[in-house]
Amino acid sequence: MNFGYREVCLDHDTGPRHPESPDRLRAVRRALKERHGVEYVAAGDVDLELVHGVHDPDYIAEFREFCDDGGGNWDADTVAVEATWDAAVASAGLAVWAAETAMDGVSARDTPFALGRPPGHHAVYDDAMGFCFINNAAVAAQAALERDADRVAIFDWDVHHGNGTQDIFYDRGDVFYASIHEDGLYPGTGAIDETGEGDGADTNLNVKYQPGADTADYLAAIDEAIAPAIADYDPDLLVVSAGFDAHEHDPISRMRVTTEGYGAMTQRMRTLAEDCNAGLSFVLEGGYGLDTLSDSVTTVHEVFDGYRPMEPDDDVSEDARDVLDEVAAQGFGSK
Repeated sequence: MNFGYREVCLDHDTGPRHPESPDRLRAVRRALKERHGVEYVAAGDVDLELVHGVHDPDYIAEFREFCDDGGGNWDADTVAVEATWDAAVASAGLAVWAAETAMDGVSARDTPFALGRPPGHHAVYDDAMGFCFINNAAVAAQAALERDADRVAIFDWDVHHGNGTQDIFYDRGDVFYASIHEDGLYPGTGAIDETGEGDGADTNLNVKYQPGADTADYLAAIDEAIAPAIADYDPDLLVVSAGFDAHEHDPISRMRVTTEGYGAMTQRMRTLAEDCNAGLSFVLEGGYGLDTLSDSVTTVHEVFDGYRPMEPDDDVSEDARDVLDEVAAQGFGSK
């Protein structure tokens, strides 16, 4: 794969005990050193006009001034230092690079993956939250739309609901947003009956699973609901908001997705993009166990280098089946 990466993203210093630390990127880079076919691209900063397409300009100006004044605690979880502004515009720029590269037809072993931080999917139109300041995936989608895409799909497999991405596109018909997330976790959004409104009606799909959902449950959600819905939407670009905190060994969730499971989900996204004749890009979100994060990102890369992940033998759980039935009742997929 081609990985977008810039050292400035390490300068966003969240403190010694914060889970979203620069060590996340360092761990991923160490793991990728052992792999064949890894290339790095240092894309430029995001154009702020693109950012203003998905965020309130007054909020962005306030965020920049906050960093210029030395940063601090934006809220209880979301921390900035002076260098956070530079890291955030670099991270968003990497996401835009990944989207534009995919739109240019780059695929297969050269599929782009933006390794930036701070992450983005909790940043709403006019506020930062949940470690996030600029919504990287949303800016990437906006960049594709302002180029030559008619429709973009975003699939968010982070264990937390991407409330910011949903918020930004909830009443827009040009972006389809789908998420699998754990019930009871931050930020508490992402109900199954939240399906979009206005021009965005039926372009928002939430699969809210109970704690303990495993790889088989995740793959069922993709196979039965998410992939068919995205295929019907027929996007020009598919962006994966790739958080790895649903891993069975991640320290802040209770889901049970395996490393092989992330490979299987990646393979499905690759097939889906090919079936839709859409570009495919990845944008890093969460994942807070350094070993599980780095192993999972490495597995995503290996899928594009020819690795065929193992499929689980487990049946779909009863809890997951009930959720998928509820999703189907909203008009997305069926058993």
